[in-house]
Amino acid sequence: MNLQVDWLRLPALAASMAFFLAGPVLADSLPQTAPRSAEVADFRLDNGMEVVVIPDRRAPIVTHMVWYKAGSADEPPGKSGIAHFFEHLMFKGTTNHKAGEFDAAISAIGGSNNAFTSYDYTAFYETVTPEALGEMMGYEADRMRNLILSDEVVATERDVILEERRSRIDNSPDALLDEEVNATLYQNQPYRIPVIGWKQEIEQLNRTDAKAFYDHYYTPNNAVLVVAGDVDAQTVKQLAEQTYGKLARGPDLPPRIRPVEPEQKTARTVTLRDPRVSVPSFSTQWVVPSYHSQKNGEAEALDLLSEILGGGSRSRLYQQLVVKKGIAASAGASFQGTMLDDTSFVVYGAPRGDAKLEDVEAAANAEVSRIATDGVTADELEKAKDRLVRSMIFARDRQAAMANIYGATLATGGTVADVEEWPERIRRVSADQVKAVAARYLGMDHATTGYLLPQPRAEN
Repeated sequence: MNLQVDWLRLPALAASMAFFLAGPVLADSLPQTAPRSAEVADFRLDNGMEVVVIPDRRAPIVTHMVWYKAGSADEPPGKSGIAHFFEHLMFKGTTNHKAGEFDAAISAIGGSNNAFTSYDYTAFYETVTPEALGEMMGYEADRMRNLILSDEVVATERDVILEERRSRIDNSPDALLDEEVNATLYQNQPYRIPVIGWKQEIEQLNRTDAKAFYDHYYTPNNAVLVVAGDVDAQTVKQLAEQTYGKLARGPDLPPRIRPVEPEQKTARTVTLRDPRVSVPSFSTQWVVPSYHSQKNGEAEALDLLSEILGGGSRSRLYQQLVVKKGIAASAGASFQGTMLDDTSFVVYGAPRGDAKLEDVEAAANAEVSRIATDGVTADELEKAKDRLVRSMIFARDRQAAMANIYGATLATGGTVADVEEWPERIRRVSADQVKAVAARYLGMDHATTGYLLPQPRAEN
């Protein structure tokens, strides 16, 4: 299983998008808008399960994904890690299939499968031949409601999660700092709590907690089925009705209303010194609107700001800090747009050779301030739009990328139309809008900066 704690470089519709869109950047000639996905179907089963079908006949494979609208930010207080914990438990036995039988069936036909947990959703997926799609639906529908959750199964998997936390978080200075920065950046929102959970709370998770989470969230009317590949909508609908359609609708869940982040008025720093660190680095973060929480197109402007400021080798940070001044080994920016609530905008960097970290940070801050004061040029804005729109075009060459884009968008309050219309919305963003979001949100007087530093040498 794959724990998705946070996203990395995120151009395009949002965090989830860029995660699956990383692709080549070609010359400047391209269509002004991305072509719409042909024949994307969107419908609901009688029990409330939403189904999206993305036909792609170029290869005889199918990506089948089930997205549950439940992630770490939906966990009850004191139960951090239960969403990711339950992702693991979904691979155990059911009343109809022994543990490991599902995995064995996929391996037998040369397919692949996995799962991941994020703040706002949990997703399970398989890539198989079209002939096996009905079988995959049968297995997924079965574990949606028929898991066997014994004390022994829960206790064993809890130990696995604790070991995963030790290996992926406690053994990584970067991950440890990320946890502390998030806990400082978000003063009220549940995104301040790590997806994998706090160690002392993971240790207390039990069968009662798992059963309560399962019964509350793992129902067809709280799930989205996305099927992409060598399929047609009618076939998918028939198979879905024969499998998922037999499951009873669960209770209607209340709206996902979470604690709101207050206006931030202070600058904060978090510093971690560790003997395992050889090259120091910094990241400066701000709380900004997501695509779901935004007003007046600010998320599209933030996406373009991220691309212009730190989106790869053509960005301002790379050109100024890495190429021209030669003081940075790395420098960039990211915007995590596909989130249910307000999200983060990040600027980061690390020095090269004998350069000092404070010089890299000062130069990065100067570029942020320059955009907030002077704005961006028409040329760099148009080129950034080209790169983002192009990313959507290239995503259509990978069925799994499209399945992830639609799934993550729908699981965080968006619609199929939001995905289809995104390139046009990006095209409409003005230079004044990009300048405005930089000036409004990226002030150093309310930024949270994390420093990852080497351990000082002991004096003789």
